[in-house]
Amino acid sequence: MDFYEWSFNDPMLINTFGIPEPSSSKKIYPDILLVPLVAFDEKLNRLGYGGGYYDRYIARVLRFKKVITIGMAYSFQKIKKLKINRHDIRLDHVITEKNFF
Repeated sequence: MDFYEWSFNDPMLINTFGIPEPSSSKKIYPDILLVPLVAFDEKLNRLGYGGGYYDRYIARVLRFKKVITIGMAYSFQKIKKLKINRHDIRLDHVITEKNFF
């Protein structure tokens, strides 16, 4: 997973899956990353969708830059404790419709 520079005036290319994507080849590294999740716990551990894309991306970027990670969730997605492994990256914050953790 990578992020590329793009604005509304820039052309998009259709990839092999039929999804429009930026035509730019200039990679960017965000200062803040909004991260999807299935569940999160009191320590801000996150359960993703099973591909590990965000954990791998965050681990790679953290080697050379600080990125603030914010999980986007509903309050019902908070659970007491998640089982985590060494590849899982704890979030800096989680925002729900009711709270900011």
